[in-house]
Amino acid sequence: MSCYLNAENKPDMESVYIRENGQLYRLNQASGGLNDHVLKPKPSRLFSKGFSVELCMNRENDNGRTDHFIFTYTKEGNLRYSAKSLFSLVLSYIADNIHHVDSLIGFPEQIGEKLFYAADARQKFTEPRTGLRALQKFTDAYGSLVLQILCLKNRYLIISEKLEEIKSFRDLTCLDLSCCKLGDDHELLEHITKETLSSLTRLLLKDNCLSDAGLRRMTAPVRVMKRGLENLSLLDLSCNPGITNKGIGFLLSFKKLNYLDLSGTGIEDMMVVIQRIQIQIGLVYSEVPLKEFDHNCKTEGWAEHTVLQWEHIMQEGINPQRSLKSRAAVQHFYGKRARAEEPCESPLEGGHRKTCENLQFYKRRAQVCNLPLLKKKTEDNEELQKKRTPSPKPKDQNLKAKHLGLLMEDWDLLNSY
Repeated sequence: MSCYLNAENKPDMESVYIRENGQLYRLNQASGGLNDHVLKPKPSRLFSKGFSVELCMNRENDNGRTDHFIFTYTKEGNLRYSAKSLFSLVLSYIADNIHHVDSLIGFPEQIGEKLFYAADARQKFTEPRTGLRALQKFTDAYGSLVLQILCLKNRYLIISEKLEEIKSFRDLTCLDLSCCKLGDDHELLEHITKETLSSLTRLLLKDNCLSDAGLRRMTAPVRVMKRGLENLSLLDLSCNPGITNKGIGFLLSFKKLNYLDLSGTGIEDMMVVIQRIQIQIGLVYSEVPLKEFDHNCKTEGWAEHTVLQWEHIMQEGINPQRSLKSRAAVQHFYGKRARAEEPCESPLEGGHRKTCENLQFYKRRAQVCNLPLLKKKTEDNEELQKKRTPSPKPKDQNLKAKHLGLLMEDWDLLNSY
C-alpha cells in the first residue's frame, strides 16, 4: 500500500508538450516555463527504404476480376492504396465479357477505342470460339478505325487460320497480300470484290499464282455492275507468270488506276500492251522502277497489335527452336559449319524476269489533259492506214474464215487491233 501511495504521489517526470500558434513547444518542468527551441519531430516511416511489395492475383478465386485498388508510395516511403474509378471498373468488366455484348453502334469513338485496347490486352480476339464474334462488334460499329491498312505480306498462315477474322475488317484502304500464293480460286480474292471493301485504293497481289481466269473473276463486278474495286488507284500484279496479254483486257475497267505493275508476268508482246494501256487507261510506261511499289506499307489501326498476336501464336506453334539449337550445338561440337542454301529459282520465273524485268505504269497529270487529243491522233492514223492498204479479197477471207471457224465480224475485230 505504501508503495502504491509513493508511486501515486511521485510526480511524472516525462516531458509535457504544448501547441501554440501552430507550433509545438516542450514545457520545461525544472524551470516551469516553455522551451525556446521549436521541436522538429522525425517523420515516421512504416517500412524501410528497401521494402518492396509484390501483388499476387489469383485468377481462379476472383473469377477473372482484376484488382480494384491501385498501390503507390508516398514521399516518406509509406505504402498508399486508392480505389480505381468507377469508369475503369466498368470498362474492365465489359472487356472481360465483350463476347456477350449485342452491339456497340452509337457508342463514342473514344469509349470504343479504350474498350478495344482493354479487350486486346486480355487477348479476347485470339480465342478460337469467341474471338471472331468479339471482333465483329467493333468492325460493325467503327469500320476503318479498327483497321485501315492491313499488311499480310508472306503471312499465308494467318490467312489460312484467321480468314474469317480478316474478312470481318471493313472499309480498308490498303491491302497487301504479296507472296501468299493464294491462287485464282481463293476465298479471300472473292471477298475483295464485295462492297465491304469498295473503299480499297491500293491492292498488292505480287506473287500469288494468279492467271487470266483470276483476273476475270476479280474484275467481274467492276466490268458488269460497275461496283467493287472501282476506286482502285494502285494495283500490283507482278511475279504472276499466269497473266498473259489476254488478261490485260480485264484491267481496262479500272478507270481510276494511277499505278500498275505487271513485271514478271507472262506478257509476250510488250509494245502492244504498253500502247494499249496508254490509249485506253492513260497510263505511261516507266523506264525506272517506281517507289510506289516498294512494299513499305504497315498495318495501321486499333487492331495492329491484334494481328501481331495472331502472328506470334502461329510462330509458337511451328517454330522448332529447340531442335535448331540442338542441331547447331552438335555442328559446333564436331566443327561443322552451317551450309548456306541458295534459293533455287525455276527457269520459268527466270525467263519471265529477263523478258519482263520492269513493266510498271503511272499516270501523268499532263497526259490526262492531252488524252483526248492522243486518241484522235491514233484514230486518224488508223484511218490513213486503212485507206493506204488495199482491202483483202473477200474470197481469200471467206476461205480463212471457213478454215478457222471465224466469222467476218471476228476478222474485222481482229483487224481493228
